[in-house]
Amino acid sequence: MNIPGKRVLIVEDNADNMELITFILENYGHQTIRAFDGLSGVEAAESEDFDFIILDIQLPDIDGTEVLKRVRAQDRNRLTPIIAMTSYAMSGDRESLMAAGCDGYIEKPIDPAAVIDQINAILEQQR
Repeated sequence: MNIPGKRVLIVEDNADNMELITFILENYGHQTIRAFDGLSGVEAAESEDFDFIILDIQLPDIDGTEVLKRVRAQDRNRLTPIIAMTSYAMSGDRESLMAAGCDGYIEKPIDPAAVIDQINAILEQQR
């Protein structure tokens, strides 16, 4: 099931990963806004409304957990679904991110054929 037409903020510093996730989301009818570092992601989330946010955890300036904390502190984003998309795959990382306020967790490298289904399943749970 596809949930099209959403505004999505993607916070990702790796250009190849950004291109891939942007391509996939736009191919399924979503409008994407890009932020290539944590501070830009926080600023975008402060100034615009998004239906959900894709958040890398390893970023060059502030890490994704700090971005998560700052975005969640914003009134407009307390309930915005935030999906961590990260190469963090250590035991307990998923649980830590979910406890910190993420609504979903997708491991990199992403599977282009499966990632939209993963995103849609996470968004369905938020309804």
